[in-house]
Amino acid sequence: MPFGALRGNLRVDVVVVGAGVTGALVADALLQAGQRIAVLDRRGPGRGSSAASTALLQFELDQPLTVLNRKIGRERAARAYWRSAAAVGYLRGRIADLGLRCAFRERMTAYLPGDVLDVAGLRKEAESRARIGLRSQFLGRDKLRALTTIRKPGAILSRGAGEVDPVALVGGLWRSAVARGAAIYAPVDVVDVESARTSVTLTTRHGHEVRARYAVFATGYEPLDLVQSPKHKIISTWAMATAPQPKRLWPTRCLIWEAADPYLYVRTTGDGRIVVGGEDEEFSDEKKRDALIPEKTRALRRKLGALFPGVDTEPAFSWAGCFGTTETGLPSIGTVPRARRCFAVLGYGGNGFTFATVAAQLIQRAVVGLPDPDEDLFAFTT
Repeated sequence: MPFGALRGNLRVDVVVVGAGVTGALVADALLQAGQRIAVLDRRGPGRGSSAASTALLQFELDQPLTVLNRKIGRERAARAYWRSAAAVGYLRGRIADLGLRCAFRERMTAYLPGDVLDVAGLRKEAESRARIGLRSQFLGRDKLRALTTIRKPGAILSRGAGEVDPVALVGGLWRSAVARGAAIYAPVDVVDVESARTSVTLTTRHGHEVRARYAVFATGYEPLDLVQSPKHKIISTWAMATAPQPKRLWPTRCLIWEAADPYLYVRTTGDGRIVVGGEDEEFSDEKKRDALIPEKTRALRRKLGALFPGVDTEPAFSWAGCFGTTETGLPSIGTVPRARRCFAVLGYGGNGFTFATVAAQLIQRAVVGLPDPDEDLFAFTT
């Protein structure tokens, strides 16, 4: 998609900082609302953490519902899960509406026992989800093995998830946005933000000014000083993809992850590869993170082989990425404290694409002056 250097001052309705999946979905929603937008990014569209995503689109949050009930209350926890489930459906609809060719496929998920929830805990988790209308059920050993070939004593099977090619999705969203009038400028570094009563002005490293009615900061794990929050921390994660081996895959090709900390997550691709990720730990710096790729890949191979003894665990690709997270697993989405007309999104956890969709909805409604029933769940002040 076309993008280039910013060579002068701009005036638009909304300026979006960050051209990853969040910026793309926010731009799409704002264009639907009739806003004139400009997008600034320090690298270019889709070149940050979005490209490193393993793109498991699931309503299940990093924190189990039974755990989240204790942390934020049953009503708020239920709304968080419902909103996540609705977001997967919304994203599926936008992919269809825009005709995006991004290998989207509906999938089930299998949630395996681990050190966060054992088998008894999974039974209670499935019951809690069913009570609020989520599409989850507990599977015993035999049914789990029939669906996945995995030899575990049980799991939660959930419907309403999906998988996608993250690079193709982000690229398709940006091509659609540009075709509808969005302008993308990169590489651009924002060095100053000044918010006023009726506008916000962003100044770039080269001295250009972008003035807008609103600014949206969708910079992932690299937030500006303006939107730093002490309740967010940065996590490193590692992933690998095998060579295509369609005849060795489990029957349902469902998404697989563990009730563990850190958890393992596994999915397949359209051409028969296995993508596996995990081994998360707190971020130090990119060089140290990337230096751990060989060690972390070996650990991922061991875990994949233990789950599926018959697959080829040799990696065709290995990589590392980062994401922001919080104690509750819920992101912060909304108005930045002490910065009028500025919105931001921080702390995705393992639900980056799902929460990016929620962010697009909340910010779209805020810009056009409509309340959202769940804005309190994600507000920076909570």
